[in-house]
Formats: sequence, structure tokens, C-alpha cells
Amino acid sequence: MPTWETVCELGAELPEVEIGTWYGTPALKVRGKGFARLRDDGALVVMVDVIEREALMQSEPETFYVTPHYEDYPAMLIDLGRIGPQELRERLIESWCRKAPKRLVAEFEANYP
Repeated sequence: MPTWETVCELGAELPEVEIGTWYGTPALKVRGKGFARLRDDGALVVMVDVIEREALMQSEPETFYVTPHYEDYPAMLIDLGRIGPQELRERLIESWCRKAPKRLVAEFEANYP
């Protein structure tokens, strides 16, 4: 089962990621912009395309979900107890890409295995 430490390890694979806080909780940031944070209830908040979010929530509603607070925002919650490391990596990469500068994303995509 992934933990916050797993999230940090996977996040460290991405360029210019720093560990900090966001809304008073542990977070990953790229150039000062938060792209993942651990909520007090243990859920992980990540940035996501709203259409993709809907598909993920329909396919795995116990893993991917939103609260009313996030309904109108391009973010979703992940139950870390229900996600595998590879899927978590993909969600973190997507979230990072949504917040990182375009040039940094292009460099990453050109070099990502």
C-alpha cells in the first residue's frame, strides 16, 4: 500500500519537485506550485483533467473520488490504500504536468522513458 513516503519517492523522479506544505498539509510542488497534497484524512489530492476524472471515478469509485469542495475544480482525491504504485506514478505525472511550466514539461516528455 502506498504511503506519503511512496508519494514523495515517486514525486522525486520528476524534475524540480520540492516537498513542502500546501493548505497546511504535506505537499509536492513544482516551482512553488502545488500538484499533490496529503489531506488530514489521508487522501491524496492531485490535479486532473475533469473529463478524465469522471472516467476514473466511474471505473474505480472507491479509489478515485471528489468531495463537494472539489466538484468544480480540476482535482480529485485518491485513496492511497486502494491504488497501485504504477497507477499512482501516472496520476502524479499528470498532476505535475498540469502545474509545471510548459518548457519543463516538454523537456521531461522528451526524456521520459
